[in-house]
Parts: sequence; C-alpha cells; structure tokens
Amino acid sequence: MSMRLAILCPGQGGQHAAMFDFARADARGAAFLERCGLDAQLCAAPAAVLADAAQLYANRNAQPLIVAAQLAAWHALREDVAAIAGAPAMVAGYSVGELSACAVAGVFESTNVVALAARRAELMDQAQRQAAPENQAQGLMSVGGLAVDQVRACLQRHGAFSAIDTGADTLIAGGALAALRAAADELAAQGARTGELPVGLASHTPLMAAAVAPFATLLAQLPCSDPAAPLLAGVTGQTVDGVDQVRALLAKQLSHTIQWSACMDACAERGIEVALELGPGSALSRMLRERHPQIECRSLADFRSVGGAVSWLRRQAG
Repeated sequence: MSMRLAILCPGQGGQHAAMFDFARADARGAAFLERCGLDAQLCAAPAAVLADAAQLYANRNAQPLIVAAQLAAWHALREDVAAIAGAPAMVAGYSVGELSACAVAGVFESTNVVALAARRAELMDQAQRQAAPENQAQGLMSVGGLAVDQVRACLQRHGAFSAIDTGADTLIAGGALAALRAAADELAAQGARTGELPVGLASHTPLMAAAVAPFATLLAQLPCSDPAAPLLAGVTGQTVDGVDQVRALLAKQLSHTIQWSACMDACAERGIEVALELGPGSALSRMLRERHPQIECRSLADFRSVGGAVSWLRRQAG
C-alpha cells in the first residue's frame, strides 16, 4: 500500500471544548499532552480555558491550544501513517498551523513548538498594544463572492489588508476593526458576503510588523533541522529549502499575506492524492476539496477515533 499523502495543519477559529478528546483517547496522543507542558503556556488551567469561550478564543491561549491539539493528534497517528504511506509527500500549515507543520516535517522537536506558539501569541499581542490607538481594536474578516482584485482595492481604500488569499473570489481580510467594518459595508453593497472571525488580531498584515524581529530572534535560538518531508511556506506557497529559509519565512508570515491558494495548488501540482487535516475544524480539507476535487480530503474532525482515521487512510491506499 502507498499513496501521496499531505498533512494539513489549520489555524485559529475551529477550537472547541472537546478539541483534545481525539488525542487523549489514544495512549500516544495522551503521552504527548502529558509532556508538552501545555498547562504552563496558558493563562489559566486547561480545563478552565476550554470551558470558557472568551478564554478559548483569546489569542494568547488559542495558539498554544491549537498547536498542542494538532501535535498530540499527529503523535497518535504518525506510526500508522508511516506504515500506510511512508513519510508525508507534503506538509502545510495555515497561520499558526505552520508551526505544527514544521514539527510534523521534523524541523522542530514537537514539545518545543507548544511553547513557541505561546511566545508567538505574546509577541503578536504586544504588537497590537503598540499600535496606534485607532488600530488597537483589530480582527480578521472573511470575504466571498467578489473577485479578489476588487476586494483588495476596497480594503486598500479603507486601510485594511488581505491577510490570507484563499481563492479566486474569497479571502481573509485583516486590519483595524473600524477599517474592516467600513470595507464590509462597501463590499456588501457590491454583492460580497462578509463575516468577522473569532480572532482578535490583524494577523498576517503590516499591523503585526513589530512582532517580526523578536520572533525571528526567538526562532534563531531554537534547535531545528532541515525538513524531513516537503514543507510548504505559507507566504510563498512553495517548498522551503532548509532551516534558514524556514526561520525567515515563519517570521515574515506574521506581517505578510498567507498564499493559501498557492499552497493548495502546490499540493495538486505535486500529485497529492489524499490529504488529512489534523484539526481542530475542517476548513482546510473543505477548501482543498472544493479547489481540487480529485484529491481525497478529510479532517480528523470527521472521525470519532484514531482507528476510524487510520481505517480511512488504509482504504485510500488500496
């Protein structure tokens, strides 16, 4: 059995109170959660954070929570994945999920990445506090149903930005909330659909520029290795060549647009046959399935157990 498998690691927005249940039900996933130090990286005890929507979606908690859940799931699955498909043929992460993708690809030791995500969140929160007063209330907004060039022009008029490119007529905008809401009114009049996302930062926009240099310094101090599997960089949609490029592009993506459309196209161009999203949520598998329907895409959110996910992978491998 063999197949060309992509592992996808999403960003914020899909977290929920039961987001660790999948991994905790497997001894390997539970063991990772025991040793990754998540308790020390949150603003309150994990159980309290998971039970409180405000804390669950707060950036400072959300980033380490998401990375810990993804890597716990990966530890639960990776031996079975290796037996079925060998090393992944592609690994890609969306926003903070790019940290998880680096761990899946062997760049960083997994237990270090949870703390790295927490520090990334702190630096981004600091950048928000350092912004001009009119830019301190920030967010992200989905936009759909209008050509992206038209959307970008509208965002520019209002001082907002394209944070994540996701399709020919969809993107995620970022910026000050006042700018986003003014743009939303104009876009709605042009027939677009918009919706504010549960992320309180203008991630992947120039408003995060103050976080780039300190995060680059942090990355330079973290032990890492060249990718052991093809790894896509979000800001280029291309595979990275080595650790220096990984570090540079991870820092750059804090303040630059994520080219997720290009990442999806790279999966198709590399002959990916099957894609598995580590969750929480299923946004990436849905987007990839819609853009490249020849790729079999599922999220761990679709399964109730590791065994269910592994059985599906075996069926895809033939």
